[in-house]
Amino acid sequence: MNLQQFKFLREVARQKFNITAAARILHTSQPGVSKAIIELEDELAVSIFARSGKRILGLTPPGQQVLLAAERIMQEADNLKKLSRDYAGSPSGALRVATTHTQARYVLPQVVRQFASKYPQVRLKLLQADPPQIVQMLNNGQADVGVATESLADAPGLRSISVYEWQHAAVVPPQHALAKFQLTPGKLTLKDLARNPLVTYEAHFAGRAKIDAAFAAANIAPSIVLEAIDADVIKTYVQVGLGVGIVAAVAVDPRRDNLVMLPCGHLFGTNTTRLAVKQGAYLRGFVYSFIELLAPGWDKRRLEEAFA
Repeated sequence: MNLQQFKFLREVARQKFNITAAARILHTSQPGVSKAIIELEDELAVSIFARSGKRILGLTPPGQQVLLAAERIMQEADNLKKLSRDYAGSPSGALRVATTHTQARYVLPQVVRQFASKYPQVRLKLLQADPPQIVQMLNNGQADVGVATESLADAPGLRSISVYEWQHAAVVPPQHALAKFQLTPGKLTLKDLARNPLVTYEAHFAGRAKIDAAFAAANIAPSIVLEAIDADVIKTYVQVGLGVGIVAAVAVDPRRDNLVMLPCGHLFGTNTTRLAVKQGAYLRGFVYSFIELLAPGWDKRRLEEAFA
């Protein structure tokens, strides 16, 4: 057995048992991938894949256990590489942060600036995705850190901490009828909002589930005329008069956006942005530094206890 066989097996599973796609990702040939896995099956004396002719249908029961073991072995091999670089005193490397547009656009810029100043030799990669994709990236080892609101707390295979709490806000042009509520914070109601067409997030983004739940609990069916993953897009359509926007309050600068912001925490509750890592993954020193910049107070000792 060797690491290359485990690497090939893992990628075939990630590509939904498409060996051609796996070979393309691995920059090798399809016959080479097939041969490596067949040799692994021969050595273990078990069938890893259930086949129909040349077509792979999925994993056999023992194949599922082999894949789990291969995932653990590959993670530990990656951990050893990271550990050796840390103990060699080299701050170079890459930090891959999977996050949503809202976090990348409105929350992370100052953190990234400070991190880049402290670790100029580290390449920082921001991978924008929706929360389910972020979970997948972390579990597949494609990202070192994930930052999002939904999905991270209960995702299998991940460990997470809370970073900060935030609330939604309604945004309207200054001349809009709802703008009067800026003088009476907390008086805006779900019925007030529902009298207008609404523009807000797509289902997987930025606490949309809490917006839907609040309207459902009040037995109100809002008219959502546009959904988007990007707060800037939502605000643009509010500015042209399409409807009332509901966005994360952190994404609003009333003066810059020329919009009136109406806090909606009393309607939709609060949301918690979380940071997650893969369970068992070795975190290099600069990863701990990045986390502490984003979540002050979470030093290495406290993080190790939380992630244990």
